Amino acid sequence: MARDYVRTITDMERYYYGAGNSMGYSYTGSELLKADSPMLSTTAGTYQAIYGRKVWSQLNQEFNAFSILPKKPWDRSGWRVITAKPNGGALHGGVAENATLPETVKPTFQHIGAKPKTIAHTFDMSETAIFLADRDDGLGDIRAVLKEEMGKHHAEMVNKMLLGDVDTPAANNFESLDRITAADAGTTGLTGLKTSSSDAHVSAAADLDIYSIDRSANSWSHAEMDCAADTADASRRTFSLDHLDTLFQRIWERGGNPKVILTGYDTLMRLQQLLQSQQRFMEEKRVTPTYNGVKGVPGIEAGFIVATYNGVPIIPTKDMPDDGGISRLYFLDTDYMYFSTAIPTQYFESGIETGDPFAINRLGQEGLYRTMGEVWTTFFGAQGSVRDLV
Repeated sequence: MARDYVRTITDMERYYYGAGNSMGYSYTGSELLKADSPMLSTTAGTYQAIYGRKVWSQLNQEFNAFSILPKKPWDRSGWRVITAKPNGGALHGGVAENATLPETVKPTFQHIGAKPKTIAHTFDMSETAIFLADRDDGLGDIRAVLKEEMGKHHAEMVNKMLLGDVDTPAANNFESLDRITAADAGTTGLTGLKTSSSDAHVSAAADLDIYSIDRSANSWSHAEMDCAADTADASRRTFSLDHLDTLFQRIWERGGNPKVILTGYDTLMRLQQLLQSQQRFMEEKRVTPTYNGVKGVPGIEAGFIVATYNGVPIIPTKDMPDDGGISRLYFLDTDYMYFSTAIPTQYFESGIETGDPFAINRLGQEGLYRTMGEVWTTFFGAQGSVRDLV
């Protein structure tokens, strides 16, 4: 190597590699140019993503409304209620000296009937899908995955039934809390406050009938309700604590004592904003309301209890209906409201995997979730609702 030949790195590369040599390098001025063909992750036929067997649900499938209701066994298909006090509740009983005894009196009794309803949800899979799911990049035990997810779906659908709108008769579904906590006539009823048929809360008074009760003819079957005069947007009321306090007072006067308030997340947030400005003490502690094993949204206890109101836990649910504004509120006295269980939720399965393909008449596997029962309330006056809020 000539001492004066190599003066720069480029001179050294040219001396050792040369231009256009057999190693595939070439030079243009002082730049090193490469003719590459790299293997990339996008190269066809070289990479296949493995998704794994874990399935991460992106859905909120909570069923808080169903969970907070006490569950009792179905022991009969009806019950008796007292609908009027002796002598209509009028003052009586005073007896003059040496007078004859007063006439006898008695309360008014009435029968209420209800039949259990059956809710069922099914799913199925083919024999080929079951086989391949455990061989290649499948779900693994596809039966177990579907069984778990459909179990959640079954409970969620029951939750949606319980939170159906008052204007929708239950038919084959479970009765809704909105119908149970409704009133038919008078100053607070859904039909008594309407100003015309076009802006009524319900299309017909008969839609509110429940448990074989004609509610328009039986005032004792009315729950306590706070609602607007009609369904027009302008009639919706701005939510305030007065709505809650008034309903508490009316339920207490009827003899009820709410044990839980069920509402939506938006109304819960609005309530916390209302109470936040009224806190009185600096000491704060976090509280999380619970009822029947269901946890609510954590709040702050500081003079006022934000996660509860009047000491009653507030439990939110995603399926709570609204009236074009914020969600409704249900005041539930679960001493008199519960889910009467005829047959608890059961899971059935039949098909090729269980040795009985003839039952479903094909080479596959089918699963079924079934629940039988009905929501009961033995005291309408202990229940209440607030609606038509913004």
